[in-house]
Amino acid sequence: MKLLSVIVPCYNEEETVEDFYNEFIKNQTFFDQNDLDYEVIYIDDGSTDHTVDEIRKLHERDPKVHMVSFSRNFGKEAGMYAGFQHAKGDYVVTMDVDLQDPPSLLPEMFRYITEEGYDSVATRRVTRKGEPPIRSFFARRFYSLMRHISKTEIVDGARDYRLMTRQMVDAILSMKEYNRFTKGIYGWIGFQTKWLEFENVERMKGTTKWSFWKLLLYSIEGIVGFSTAPLAMAAILGIIFCVVAFLMILVIVIKTLAFGDPTSGWPSMICIFLLVSGVQLFCMGIIGEYLSKAYMEVKDRPIYISKEEW
Repeated sequence: MKLLSVIVPCYNEEETVEDFYNEFIKNQTFFDQNDLDYEVIYIDDGSTDHTVDEIRKLHERDPKVHMVSFSRNFGKEAGMYAGFQHAKGDYVVTMDVDLQDPPSLLPEMFRYITEEGYDSVATRRVTRKGEPPIRSFFARRFYSLMRHISKTEIVDGARDYRLMTRQMVDAILSMKEYNRFTKGIYGWIGFQTKWLEFENVERMKGTTKWSFWKLLLYSIEGIVGFSTAPLAMAAILGIIFCVVAFLMILVIVIKTLAFGDPTSGWPSMICIFLLVSGVQLFCMGIIGEYLSKAYMEVKDRPIYISKEEW
């Protein structure tokens, strides 16, 4: 009998933990038909509500429900990595606990892997219904930017809902980097992926834990982790402004020799100084971002710390 491991990251999701489990086990017929067993691994990302208690109740009902509880909030990326480490299955799927990833798609996803030979089946939203317009706008701009500056394929609207073979999961685990951007890791390791499109499903209960600011920082993580284009851009800007500065020096010298008034135009000169210094700070910020990531990698801290496992 093959085993399916289901990784479910949670952070303050006491309202949805049981709902997810109840919806997931509706696939029991699918499991029986394919001689497939399952394990559900909830990853508690340092929740401050009763999420752990709700998971413990499920474990008492069904021993196939497991939990890894973090000592604090380490973020969803750490949660997914912990899930991959603890998953024992021949097949592994990552799903959101808020039911925005419909468990009803699992039979179709499994068929693509077992019958058509794909290494993974991933999902992407074709609509962003229920999402704030400003958030949707910046999300699309991020994916558009990544397509132009990165060689790694990152698909617009891609969800974390993905079914994978054991071989692909082992490849993900071989990448032990501290600064993780799993959507980029999926594309970097390769393997043959089938994309399933579906319309966006809104949360059943609760509110999203991803604020605009968190998403912005997450997007920076992706850009820095899977593209060196910003560094090239900083170098190009430096060359351009060196040329501009040289031309301005020639203009000032010629104007002084011709008109003999070296003090005129000082406001425009101040504006140029401010512009050039602003660009310099911007380029230093880009370099600093890359250095900070290298610094965290060199420290070699654990990606997460587990407080409780069963």
